[in-house]
Amino acid sequence: MHRKPEQGPRILFFSGGSAIRRLSRRLIRYTHNSIHIITPFDSGGSSATLRHAFGMPAVGDLRNRLLALADPSSEGHPGMCRLATYRFDHSGSPDQLRGFLEAMCLAQDARVSRLPSPQKTLACLNLRAFKDAMPEDFDLRGASIGNLIITGSWLRHGRQLDPALREFTRMIGARGTVRPVVEGDFHLAAALEDGSIVRCQHRITGNEAGSIASPIRTIWITDDRQGGSAIHPTIDDATSDLIAGADLICYPPGSFYTSVLVNLLPKGVSTAIARAPCHKVYLPALGHDSEALGLGVFDAATRLVQTLEDGLQTHVHPSRLLDRVIVDTTRGEYAAPVRAEPFQRLGIGLIDIPLLSDDSAPLIDERLAIDGLLSLI
Repeated sequence: MHRKPEQGPRILFFSGGSAIRRLSRRLIRYTHNSIHIITPFDSGGSSATLRHAFGMPAVGDLRNRLLALADPSSEGHPGMCRLATYRFDHSGSPDQLRGFLEAMCLAQDARVSRLPSPQKTLACLNLRAFKDAMPEDFDLRGASIGNLIITGSWLRHGRQLDPALREFTRMIGARGTVRPVVEGDFHLAAALEDGSIVRCQHRITGNEAGSIASPIRTIWITDDRQGGSAIHPTIDDATSDLIAGADLICYPPGSFYTSVLVNLLPKGVSTAIARAPCHKVYLPALGHDSEALGLGVFDAATRLVQTLEDGLQTHVHPSRLLDRVIVDTTRGEYAAPVRAEPFQRLGIGLIDIPLLSDDSAPLIDERLAIDGLLSLI
């Protein structure tokens, strides 16, 4: 039965910021109640500069997902989204870029001055809060204005990210809830099968330093950029309630370790998932994932379940944590052949449906993926 998007289902995704951007953009046609639990551990790009200056979570992936959920019909959407996606020139001089930032704070830049009054006021307020707190040697080259706006709001709200994200949600007219899995200045480290340790997310993903050469054996959260011992931050009650109250939980496509699996490491995630009476679905990525060298769909599903089981104090049946896997074995490319029998032994159903279209191949067609997810609600 078709429902208005305002009354749509609470589909919850554990992911990074960019992997399901197109799916998220289409999803708002079906529901304005989707929930996106995002990893705040990124250590590269504009987020890294902000994290070094303020000791804060990474906000770039959160911004990306909110922009993907922005409603094109909402008031001020085009201008506010253009501002939030704008980046300062990488070749600008410090004085020049500070001048541009000051002009934005005063609404003397056309990108800000043309905004409707509510967005303009908040954009100026948050950019001013950021500028006033910005270290003297802060490098504005390549800075994302959306990240600066969220950071300014974070500063204004007592260094709390949740109210800053709610404010940014209203500013851009995002139709959904986006939260970090945990707040804090945390990082990632991974041990590879060859015995080496890779520190910080941008090195694990290979976005700035080249792909890792050996499969990942284990990954952990740390409060030390040098890859110290594992810590286990706890999710807050609001996040726990969102997970437990979801109409569908999806482990979606994306970098397997840094976008999906690390979201499951904080204390409380496994318990909240086990509490949820809905289907829990794995929608694996297609093609090559540099983080998941040689990892087939069944092996990946097993690692998801094992990670979640490690976070529980009492044993539950694996199907309480993952009960469906959606694949397209006709057109999809996976690291290993996909067979139903191993999943059945764990009580997990394999759903083999079309996920690729002529237009989307070799990637998932977001329309077909959404149809597959909605069929389970």
